[in-house]
Amino acid sequence: MSGWVILVDNPKDFPNADTPHKVITTSEYLARPRLFELGRPKLINLSRTYAYQSKGYYASLLAEARGHRIVPTVETMLELREVKLYEHALPELEDELNRCARRADFQPEAEFRFVICFGIASDPQFESFGRLLFDWFRCPALEITVEPGSWLSIGRIRPRSLNRLVNGDADFFRQALHQHTKRDWRDAKARSVPKYDLAVLYDPDEKMPPSSSESIKHFARIAERLSVDVEPVTKRQLAELAEFDGLFIRETTSIDNHTYRFARRAWQEGMPVIDDPISMIRCTNKVFLMELLGSNQVPTPPTVILPEGGDLTQAMDELGLPLVVKIPDGSFSRGVHKVNSFEEFKRITEELFEETDLVLAQKFLPTEFDWRVGILAGEPLFVCQYRMARGHWQVVKYRSDGSSHEGGFRAFDLDQAPQEVIDIAVRAAKPIGDGFYGVDLKQTATGIVVMEVNDNPNLEHGVEDTVGKDEIWIRLLKWFVERFEQ
Repeated sequence: MSGWVILVDNPKDFPNADTPHKVITTSEYLARPRLFELGRPKLINLSRTYAYQSKGYYASLLAEARGHRIVPTVETMLELREVKLYEHALPELEDELNRCARRADFQPEAEFRFVICFGIASDPQFESFGRLLFDWFRCPALEITVEPGSWLSIGRIRPRSLNRLVNGDADFFRQALHQHTKRDWRDAKARSVPKYDLAVLYDPDEKMPPSSSESIKHFARIAERLSVDVEPVTKRQLAELAEFDGLFIRETTSIDNHTYRFARRAWQEGMPVIDDPISMIRCTNKVFLMELLGSNQVPTPPTVILPEGGDLTQAMDELGLPLVVKIPDGSFSRGVHKVNSFEEFKRITEELFEETDLVLAQKFLPTEFDWRVGILAGEPLFVCQYRMARGHWQVVKYRSDGSSHEGGFRAFDLDQAPQEVIDIAVRAAKPIGDGFYGVDLKQTATGIVVMEVNDNPNLEHGVEDTVGKDEIWIRLLKWFVERFEQ
């Protein structure tokens, strides 16, 4: 059995006639584990109570033991028992609640309640709040009690069983359930049912993504061979994330945008994820990264970390001119400046200190190309050279009109690339984690140095896989499959 399955305590609570999905009782689910041996269902637990040691509680508990995906999980049930167990979520939830109220010019004079079903608010003016709440607490129906005032505060969040929904909320619940599950209501295609579902987060409007839409489609075609269904998702689909078995992030990551929230949510759900939130934290900040690499005896360029008001003259004397100035959190060569004089050094750092309290100054190491070694689970995945953009000192040159151009590339067989380059790249990635990383290195007259470690490196069909071909994508998929099966 696969697809959506609805669990109820009493068949009258949600008759089979009300849905195209299978409806069974919690007693039947608890007593007949063999019923699900041939599939991996998505379960929606509509028990009348989620109290500790109730049938509803045990249904979710055993679902997790059986490897079935279920809403709500036991963790969610326990968190929602008392305010003190979910108060850590209230600041973010109340921020969004008040943003919704301000947009709608809504100023209640008395306490009020409304219902959220599968992330959809019964009151449309709280639409974005509903999505955020469902992200925090994946429960079929939640009743929110809101206390009035200049700042709306959440008095209580409590699960609501279907048989306790009144005044049209039961019909609203059925509509929300239909919307929540509708992506699986389409006609089945004439192909085998995949064992696993992998979400790939991407931004269709990003100009320089780590993988293009065409590369993601190529990845999806290969994934079918391993019985993995790849589904591209966008930042608006955070509430749907737990329906998948894993997450592969293929847009530029940042700690202060939705990519980190996706990674964190996947991590909390126990899903394998590239990039995981710890790797993102370690890689996205160059100050931290330089310290981490240095403490692990990985060779890096001569670097000075400058606080605002730091001694620029001393840094310039130590590194020489020209030198390179970087903001700690940048990607694709953005926030990186080459300076040729003290005056330029002073001007650039003053501009950067408006955004950050620390900047990095590094010795300028001119090379014709950079090495990029892809590392997966501590092993080399691909090796590529990226040549500098024509007439420029970086791989990517940005024009004043917002456009850009890049230098050429050359992919290498792992046996053909310099062993020292690969060995140093493996050493650099080791303290980051067990995921997928891109280590950038420069080969200079005085030795090989690591410039940075990327947590979501480029992987384009026809570029990094020119030599390794489909084997590169297959190894990535096997990384996920191995963790699905664990």
